[in-house]
Amino acid sequence: MIVAVCFWFSVAGILYTYAFYPVLLFFLSRFIKKRVIFLSSSSKPVVTLLIAAYNEEEIIASKLKNCLQLDFPRERLQILVAADGSNDRTAQIVESFADQGIELSFSPERRGKMAAVDRAMQMVRGEIVVMSDANNLYDPQTLLELVKPFSDPEVGLVTGAKTILRGDGALGESEGFYWKYESFVKKLETRLGSCTSAAGEIMAFRRSLYQKPPEGIINDDFYILMQVLSRGFRAVYAPLARSYERVSATAADEVTRRARIVAGRYQAMILSPSWLPWRQPILVWQVISHKFLRPLVPFGMIGALLANIVSVAFPATALAESPIVRFFFLTQPFNWIILTLQLIFYGEAIIAARFPPRSRLMRMLYLPAFLVNSNLAALKGLYRFLTRQQSANWQRVQRRTDEV
Repeated sequence: MIVAVCFWFSVAGILYTYAFYPVLLFFLSRFIKKRVIFLSSSSKPVVTLLIAAYNEEEIIASKLKNCLQLDFPRERLQILVAADGSNDRTAQIVESFADQGIELSFSPERRGKMAAVDRAMQMVRGEIVVMSDANNLYDPQTLLELVKPFSDPEVGLVTGAKTILRGDGALGESEGFYWKYESFVKKLETRLGSCTSAAGEIMAFRRSLYQKPPEGIINDDFYILMQVLSRGFRAVYAPLARSYERVSATAADEVTRRARIVAGRYQAMILSPSWLPWRQPILVWQVISHKFLRPLVPFGMIGALLANIVSVAFPATALAESPIVRFFFLTQPFNWIILTLQLIFYGEAIIAARFPPRSRLMRMLYLPAFLVNSNLAALKGLYRFLTRQQSANWQRVQRRTDEV
């Protein structure tokens, strides 16, 4: 009985996080809809495109050329690069674009992305600040789409769609599928009032809402988002504002990237009493379901596997002849069937991780490996957080740069 309860509790936690929460959002948004109110405006706001860059000499020129080609009035656009701590040619390359109006905020001391952004904010002239990274490129219409929702005075932050470029094999396809899923969730959350996640490489917010972060904040985008929500403003998702980037060079690089994010997520959990918008209980439920339960999924996976193994080693006696009752109490043969399915899942993950799939069918079967690696990264992130090994300094992860 106890083993079955542990198993189904673990399974329910996983299913709620990945599936039931979006389903609940879908039905709630049918009854509670809050649209963005677009007010007529004859002029566009002054926008600062703030690019965080650390040792990006290989790609920073391409990024700046992309920024200069955006469909937005140049006289109302400030392009500012925060390159603190870079010890390669990043700062010099940015300076070579000075005659095209691109500005640089640079300090040789490396104190982390949030500290670099905070220092650069002293140079910001725009009423809307758009945060971006050096390794992503924007659609020409992205800035126009990002600023549209700000005509509604209730909107304090807007995030766009993060898209992984095709052609990077199974890892790229799995990562791309994940971000499509994230976009779907953010779209549903926006219908309900506010989204609770913002991609740091395509995030716009009102300059007046910016608050200097405390020392050591790991996830700068989530911090800014929560400060906006806690002050009663909405955060919305603009699907037509698109950002493109390549996937991490290897699965190990992706684990490193996600581990840092999860370490920051645990930090946010500890700080959440002062961050959460307690006067909006639905929004608090969204934050907990979308952001705080995700790092706990690996414990559900471990719990389900261990409970299933115990149910096989010490099989329970059926309390009734009904197959449904026997299934839920993990009696034979259901305990063996479920364990076999779990072993197949983890076996596929191990095989796909060791032997990168080539065919389209095999790339689809890579999804178990992606899910397992993501949750291993969550455990690694928890370890880094507990041992205080994760600093606020962002760690540059190598991205694929070969032609697609």
